[in-house]
Amino acid sequence: MAGDRYLITDQHATYFLTFTVVDWIDIFTRPVYKTIVVDSLNYCSEHKGWKIYAWVLMSNHLHLVVSTQPPFRMSDVLRDFKKFTSKKIDAIQHGPESRREWLLDKFSYHARRTGRAKDYKLWRDDNHAIYLDNATTTSQKIDYIHQNPVTALVVANAED
Repeated sequence: MAGDRYLITDQHATYFLTFTVVDWIDIFTRPVYKTIVVDSLNYCSEHKGWKIYAWVLMSNHLHLVVSTQPPFRMSDVLRDFKKFTSKKIDAIQHGPESRREWLLDKFSYHARRTGRAKDYKLWRDDNHAIYLDNATTTSQKIDYIHQNPVTALVVANAED
């Protein structure tokens, strides 16, 4: 992505990725929005060549340790994942949501401002892709993922 110093140089290597919601909006506090992301991760794993080693969905960001199997390309799957989840976020219109107008306005604003989405832009453009070139670094990032909800006091233990 433009301006992202963490580039994906090998389309089939293992990366630690971070997807952040625009303006760090806490959207993933409701099950319906979490389900959109989980279903999308499962789809990418089953149909788009993603091998997901670890992941955590926090209230306003997602961390993954993932690689992509040929013939799929990491950049293409990332693009598709972000585009699909941004489109599906229109679920805000159909369920109980006290922040409906505010959320739709924010996501619509970012779509218009960047011109990178038609209706709503959920994710920032960068992926903070960190190439994991050895088992030690990979293990550290997986540990970080497991500890993220513990540090945020979402759960008491990493295994939760």
